[in-house]
Amino acid sequence: MNRFLSNATKKIDAKGRVSVPAVFRTVLAERKIAELYCFQDFIFPAISIGGPDLLDRFERQIDQEDPFSAEANSMSLLIHGGGVFAKLDAEGRLMITDFIRDFTGIDKEVTFVGRADHFQLWEPQAFQEAQAEARRARFQQRAGG
Repeated sequence: MNRFLSNATKKIDAKGRVSVPAVFRTVLAERKIAELYCFQDFIFPAISIGGPDLLDRFERQIDQEDPFSAEANSMSLLIHGGGVFAKLDAEGRLMITDFIRDFTGIDKEVTFVGRADHFQLWEPQAFQEAQAEARRARFQQRAGG
């Protein structure tokens, strides 16, 4: 298993830490990801988390643009200005910092959501609503209207 799949909701402890689901920790270990690149998602009120390879991929895309262009600057604002590095502690917990809380609205619980090559942190109700909306939109598209 080398992809982040499924979702799980976990409680945040009194010190602001949350245990990353074991299946996600397994993927991190298999992919040899020790340092996590965390960034504010471009569409959803979620924090996306992957390895340094995810940041490298975004930077390669930025490098294809004229460095003085509005596009390159906008991309850098999102990727660099909206990103931080983090690490899990020895027990596989992640600190839910103000960077995460302020962008997502996460308070006492967090929903981990697999997104293939990365995973996301969501406020649980916001995730349920976004997933339900995605389902409705997909159903309407398949139903032809």
